[in-house]
Amino acid sequence: MRQDIINVQRALSQKIIGKDHQLKLAITCLLANGHLLIEDLPGMGKTTLSHALSQVFGLQYSRIQFTSDLLPSDMLGVNIFHSNEQDEAKRFSFRHGPIFSQMVLADELNRASPKTQSALLEAMEERQVSIDGVTHALPSPFFVIATQNPSYQSGTYPLPESQLDRFFMRISLGYPAWEAEKAMLLQQDASAPLAQILNEENLREMQRKVAAIHTSDAIIHYILRLVSESRESNDYPNPLSPRASRAILQGAKAWAFVSGKSYVTPEDVQAVFVAITAHRLTLSSHQLAQGQQTHAFDGEKLSQKLLDSIDPLAA
Repeated sequence: MRQDIINVQRALSQKIIGKDHQLKLAITCLLANGHLLIEDLPGMGKTTLSHALSQVFGLQYSRIQFTSDLLPSDMLGVNIFHSNEQDEAKRFSFRHGPIFSQMVLADELNRASPKTQSALLEAMEERQVSIDGVTHALPSPFFVIATQNPSYQSGTYPLPESQLDRFFMRISLGYPAWEAEKAMLLQQDASAPLAQILNEENLREMQRKVAAIHTSDAIIHYILRLVSESRESNDYPNPLSPRASRAILQGAKAWAFVSGKSYVTPEDVQAVFVAITAHRLTLSSHQLAQGQQTHAFDGEKLSQKLLDSIDPLAA
């Protein structure tokens, strides 16, 4: 499995050049069975990364372009009425929407209305959708990658805190370095698909291995000290919830697995902490409206400050 992970990282680095840390975080999120939010300017490779992940893991892939007029039924599916059908039990048939895929790209999520955004909540949390009172299970594995444009761009709707909390991790690719962008420009086959390296059964087995990674009481105490500090200090207006503490633990396990270790160290917690907590520590919509925060990534500063405030040895 270690060699498979290395092969996956190498393959992804052919598409997203010079972003090894972000790629490792994306793989970690997938192995932790979470959902990934990528926030960046247009043209940074967000869509390319999601498509490349589906190719190397051999997952069924669909893309939903979120727009201001997108309806929940456009994403989830709709019941079709057959007027000529004599059997009443067959009068209605359910037509599945693009959400019924193993890997779903929710492109430019914050350009859709809040009603459409909220339709993703049940799918992300419960791995199912309800249409006209009937529950439909989503495929397994099920992984959502949502891309989001900066909130200061026109035509965007800020994601509510409840939906942000459903995302296991948030990353940003950012501009490539000079040499990385030069290598990208010199690529002759940039649009060529990546070869499949793993399949869905391999992915499930890796996720089971991640869950079994050993975690000592000292690591648990370190995580608890971090989340407790966010709740006790006035520096953090939105303290970390128990869902966040579970995400930190699961993310640290997945990072340790990707790094080839069978146990979690404080360095594994630190490697994933900002990506898992920054979007949870940001100010509320009410506080944003009052002008207390003007930049979408201030949460990263809060997250790094929280991380620096706790000594893992003292914890």
